[in-house]
Amino acid sequence: AVVNLRSVKDKYEIEELEKAAAIGYQMHVTSMKMAKPGIYEREIAGAIEGIALSQGAGVSFPIILSQNGQTLHNHDHSQILEKGRLMVTDAGAETVLRYSSDFTRTVPVGGKFSQRQRDIYQIVLDANNAATAAVKPGITYKSVHLLVSKVIASGLKNLGLMKGDVEEAVRNGAHAMFFPHGLGHMMGLDVHDMEDLGEDYVGYDEEVKRSDQFGIAYLRLGRRLKTGFVLTNEPGIYFIPELISLWKSENKFTDFINYAKVEEYIGFGGIRLEDDLLVTEHGCKLIGKRVPITIDEVEETMRD
Repeated sequence: AVVNLRSVKDKYEIEELEKAAAIGYQMHVTSMKMAKPGIYEREIAGAIEGIALSQGAGVSFPIILSQNGQTLHNHDHSQILEKGRLMVTDAGAETVLRYSSDFTRTVPVGGKFSQRQRDIYQIVLDANNAATAAVKPGITYKSVHLLVSKVIASGLKNLGLMKGDVEEAVRNGAHAMFFPHGLGHMMGLDVHDMEDLGEDYVGYDEEVKRSDQFGIAYLRLGRRLKTGFVLTNEPGIYFIPELISLWKSENKFTDFINYAKVEEYIGFGGIRLEDDLLVTEHGCKLIGKRVPITIDEVEETMRD
């Protein structure tokens, strides 16, 4: 009953979520502008946490800000930023009424993407946009996750990092070496809304059960969407040295993964792009003004 009550947001809750998003926007634009070589990650994390504190009730979860984006949920901020590395910022704010925002952006330290970074970034952006275009009432979020997985696998195949049939690769979970987490979660009073009540109650139901396959098993929200749901859309591509090494040693998915090519990307890090969505009557809308996300928008913001 509590899950049903809190899953659909009313207009007052949506207003609060918009306020949280406005603070989150400022946090991320500040993070982009500060991402210069020679600065400690913690200086940026501290500055954007200050924005959240000064305008609301602080951050909606401990800030993830790192040039080691291949480590998911990396809360270490001890690194000095190096020119040419990618910095992932996953952060949001809470309003005084405790409603959350949760955005992720990935930017090139120093303000200019390399060609290799552009290529991977564009795949993640295409995946993010594909999810936003697909979300509507009546569709399962599990199906959106699988759609996004195919966009990612197809893009990686075009770069020679994956091979073989894209549908089959995704069905077998080969793409999850690059995208080892779920597409998103419910959001509201908690950033992972109602997680403490039990993720399977919130994200799944009698119709849609959690998969046990690596990657999609970590999808926090799989069930059919309804008007008024608020959720995150956060695809990513990561080059995780330990996972690449493990899967290669086990000869895993050699029909779908070009390990020789993948090893050229060791040290690349990771890219994740996250927006917050409100399911509307016929589709969905972004909550808040969209944080700069295209390659041109990011580079322009970092130049200003």
